[in-house]
Amino acid sequence: MTRVLHNPSLSTANGIVHGFFTREGGVSEGLFTSLNVGLGSGDAQERVVENRTRAAAALGLPAESLSTAYQVHSAKVETIDAPVAYKDAPRADGFVTATPGVLLGILTADCAPVLFADPEARVIGAAHAGWRGALTGVLEATVREMQRLGAKPANIRAAIGPCIGAASYEVGPEFPAPFLAEDAAARRFFSASARSGHFMFDLEGYVAHRLAAIGLAAIGCSGSDTCADESEFFSYRRATLRGEPDYGRGLSAIALAP
Repeated sequence: MTRVLHNPSLSTANGIVHGFFTREGGVSEGLFTSLNVGLGSGDAQERVVENRTRAAAALGLPAESLSTAYQVHSAKVETIDAPVAYKDAPRADGFVTATPGVLLGILTADCAPVLFADPEARVIGAAHAGWRGALTGVLEATVREMQRLGAKPANIRAAIGPCIGAASYEVGPEFPAPFLAEDAAARRFFSASARSGHFMFDLEGYVAHRLAAIGLAAIGCSGSDTCADESEFFSYRRATLRGEPDYGRGLSAIALAP
């Protein structure tokens, strides 16, 4: 059975459906077991299509409602008013909409998926926040696009989905510099690694910090570690450490109920 997680920050928003999917409940096998929704992976396409269908159905929507972007670790966010077919997916890392029944999807395997909703203005958003996207402003760009559709930051609720945890995310000696150059307060998201000169990076904490600076109504965190929890989540870093040739992608999605 498809297993989907819900964050209380969004669960209290009437008329909004959302979910952070685990890897359970799909039809894929091997490295992609089982709910792999990444059409860009090396998984059998028919299995990925079935997994995407199951995920949409778990939120009460048809498969064709699911819109996902060709994610490029950018701060580019697109506004859509109808579902986008995969073959037409834009190169972007965020979507916003005010159209009921459009399921905005983010694919991740360690990066942070962030879902947004303004229940009063009936505007939603979804962002793919890896370290690069978060640093260059994908979160703020998503909120700005929502504002163009009538949302107000003070009414927006956000939820950060499962991502790599600080205990698993070792980074090199060059990594903190661009973060600290922009915001000295980001220092608290880096701690010493067992390896000299390296650091452990708290991606979820950093994303929450950026969201808090926008002045949103609520921010929910997951507390999960996608790299450490193999039974529940896909992980690019875990696959890389093992020398595996590929990895599955998990789905996080949000829609205005039709």
